[in-house]
Amino acid sequence: MTEASHERVPDRNRRRFPGISSRAYEHPADRSALVALRKLSGFDTVFKALSGLLPERSLRLLFLSDSVRVSDQQFAHLHTMLLDACHILDLEKVPAMYVQQNPQPNAMCIGLDEPIIVVSTGLVELLDEQEMRAVVGHEVGHALSGHSVYRTILLFLTGLALKVAWIPLGNVAIMAIVTALREWFRKSELSADRAGLLVGQDLEASMRGLMKIAGGNHLHEMNVDAFLAQAEEYEAGGDLRDSVLKIMNVLPRSHPFTTVRAAELKKWAASRDYQRLMDGHYPRREEDKDTSVTDSIKESASHYADTVRTSKDPLMGLVRDIAGGAGDLGGKLREKFTGAANGGGAGGSGGSGSKPSGSS
Repeated sequence: MTEASHERVPDRNRRRFPGISSRAYEHPADRSALVALRKLSGFDTVFKALSGLLPERSLRLLFLSDSVRVSDQQFAHLHTMLLDACHILDLEKVPAMYVQQNPQPNAMCIGLDEPIIVVSTGLVELLDEQEMRAVVGHEVGHALSGHSVYRTILLFLTGLALKVAWIPLGNVAIMAIVTALREWFRKSELSADRAGLLVGQDLEASMRGLMKIAGGNHLHEMNVDAFLAQAEEYEAGGDLRDSVLKIMNVLPRSHPFTTVRAAELKKWAASRDYQRLMDGHYPRREEDKDTSVTDSIKESASHYADTVRTSKDPLMGLVRDIAGGAGDLGGKLREKFTGAANGGGAGGSGGSGSKPSGSS
């Protein structure tokens, strides 16, 4: 079987999506974060400079020399999954794929001119066939969306930031771009999770894979519903202090938290958009040139407005209150930060409970 053949050996019959555009599965937050990234001061200059300077050939030679290239002779089951994923998402050129010795479960899609998929031995050993199929689909989704270019720049700048940490202004400039890139990449993972579901077409397998990445190969000790309940508790729990801590915790990460990814994927799988896609109604690549950037921005804005409206996070609740013209903003802030109800009337005292000092 050659890479160009796109033959597939499916475990069962799954729908194929000829000519599918990445717009069909891209999360609105992914698109809006990318728009914000491109508008960041200095990003265009850095992007153009690095596109010409990054050692693309060196990167390929590194994996070729020190990893195992997936083929019909090496990791043949992964090779079949790769061809299958490219067939389902109609990716014309099959990316090179490598298995790298690393006990940490991980996978990535990098490369400037052509994407390269790399999976760790830790991931291969952790996941079963259906779970791994979703991961391969996830990485092929990154390739189809063109994410590999920005991911490569993120990896390079992350290393560069460490090398120039002693230069105050230089480090600040680089870290601003790195932070924006990380914000985009976390959102792009939500898009790629959707692509993985389109390839595997097995929501339970996708959920299992995320649980294993979070808790290891102990499925008999885990439960999908309880795992998803963690995501709900994470979103709704605590006060404003917890909301701020959530932001601080996620900033240095390249991936969203696994419970959040699982909840987002399940929500999309239950949506009308997903059902229409599975019924064959989806945007085609041939239509990409006619798409409106303004429409994409409006869709992203609508998504964020809906997120604020429906979120149980205390910070989002405060945003709703402010947008709705909350009369006692000081009281609202006090309540959100302390978790205590705002005591008394408009001019009254707080009753018997203790009250934070200072004016509101």
